[in-house]
Amino acid sequence: QVQLVESGGGLVQAGGSLRLSCAASGRTFSRYSMGWFRQAPGQEREFVARISRIGGTTDYADSVKGRFTISRDNAKNTVYLQMNSLKPEDTAVYYCAADTPPVNCYGSSCSPQQFDYWGQGTQVTVSS
Repeated sequence: QVQLVESGGGLVQAGGSLRLSCAASGRTFSRYSMGWFRQAPGQEREFVARISRIGGTTDYADSVKGRFTISRDNAKNTVYLQMNSLKPEDTAVYYCAADTPPVNCYGSSCSPQQFDYWGQGTQVTVSS
């Protein structure tokens, strides 16, 4: 069982930055590929970014490429999402998720069904 807790969301003006954190329980964090998804009201949950187990590979949705950066610190059991140049259309609840072995998601077209554990989400609101 993996428990994930997100933090760092909030209200920011367009063009601003936020850094989301996701803390994971357990001693096997380094075995999991990790991802970030987001869900806006009335819309489906969509892929944002993923990072491989050791952090050597990252993938991004086209809508955030060049603005968001995913990273992880396996010593702290934490994955991060640095969000820069935020836009109003980035407004959503952001979720982190764990893809436990065998890894199901590769590349930038991952679906929520490929991830096994989820956090409760953190709200990000970008004002214009």
